[in-house]
Amino acid sequence: MNRDLLRDLYAAVCAALLVLTAALVGTAIQHRDGSLRVGWPPLLASWDPHVGPGTPAAVVVAAAVVAYGPSLAARLPWRPLLFAVWGTGMAWTWSLALVDGWYRGVAEQLTTRNEYLPAVGRFHDIPAALRDFTGHILIDSPDNWGAHVAGHPPGATLTFVLLDRIGLGGGGWAGTWCITVGTTAAVAVLVAVRTLADESLARRAAPFLVLAPAAVWVGTSADGYFAAVAAWAVALLALAVRGVRPGLNGFCSGLLFGLTVYLSYGLTLMVVVAGAVVWVGSSRRPLWFALAGFVVVPVVFTALGFEWWEGYRILVTRYHQGAGGVRPYGYWVWANLACTVLIVGPATVAGVRRVVVRLRPGGGWSRSSPRPLAVLVLAAVLALLIADLSGMSKAETERIWLPFAAWLLPACAFLTGVRGWLVGQAVLALLLNHLLLTGW
Repeated sequence: MNRDLLRDLYAAVCAALLVLTAALVGTAIQHRDGSLRVGWPPLLASWDPHVGPGTPAAVVVAAAVVAYGPSLAARLPWRPLLFAVWGTGMAWTWSLALVDGWYRGVAEQLTTRNEYLPAVGRFHDIPAALRDFTGHILIDSPDNWGAHVAGHPPGATLTFVLLDRIGLGGGGWAGTWCITVGTTAAVAVLVAVRTLADESLARRAAPFLVLAPAAVWVGTSADGYFAAVAAWAVALLALAVRGVRPGLNGFCSGLLFGLTVYLSYGLTLMVVVAGAVVWVGSSRRPLWFALAGFVVVPVVFTALGFEWWEGYRILVTRYHQGAGGVRPYGYWVWANLACTVLIVGPATVAGVRRVVVRLRPGGGWSRSSPRPLAVLVLAAVLALLIADLSGMSKAETERIWLPFAAWLLPACAFLTGVRGWLVGQAVLALLLNHLLLTGW
């Protein structure tokens, strides 16, 4: 075994120990005073070993990706590869969701009291609902919104309102939307990596983007959908700064970035990843087009009566009125990182280790094609750490941080022993989905 692979394994073992420590310490705290507000620390889940209709398909998809994924990723033409990644990613995500069955795993996920769908009926008059949106954020306000509606700008809820308006109402269609759109994030990441770095690196990363443990939470949570919108915003910006239709791609990127911050307040931190794209790009001119696109969504929502800054200000109060005001920062500031390990898997931990090694003098850092990918990965790490230290992400980060996690996964392109790492990714996802009943 070569020295680099051994160090990769050490990094994965250390990450596993972090997860074990978070589980043991968290269980003790939860039994002592219940302040963590999660059933199976550090995840919002409960212990419930089970199998379901999706189990055989999940095992088959995992085995197929391990056996054939690396070779197919290396030889398929580029566009067919992108469709293959999307299709296989959907198969993986759907099969994991259906381990819990259609109703519990998909159709009922977004219909619970704290989710988005119960609020759809209150948007008969969309402009009026937006004007009055901030008046229902606080817990003690009349007809207060459920936790997820209150905790996000109205763009998130409005997505499901518009789906309902076109005849795709209910939990089944909402779950289908989140899985179908959410799994395109892998395609967006591949486009960005190929554009900024190198096609061979994108191809090496492809199987890991398909078989990510994060799929457990992409199917079904709205944050998987948010992750895809943010990923396409970054991908289009990458194309723009590398001279591919800079005006059109720059404008569309800005439009999606504007939508991103109206889906989740915390995704303003995607500016860190966007900054990394601009830094490694070859042109700054598309930024003017991106800025023009970005202002569209804020102008529309503001004109309709919703003020983003006011919504965020009130949300901070609401956050501390609920579980956020009880959950101990001293635990979650490091246990959140254990959640991240579980969504990105041991392979990504090892890949990030290889990226960090490149920062050391003589560590192989150069202006060759791997450098832009390393910059992207480190930007995602930085955004994640800022979110962590802010204290506004205490628990539930297994879904909240999906948009950042998507940009950690390409670090796996630097690994050797690819099939072994893919097995580790698949086993982790299968264990999580079959041993735990997750809250999302």
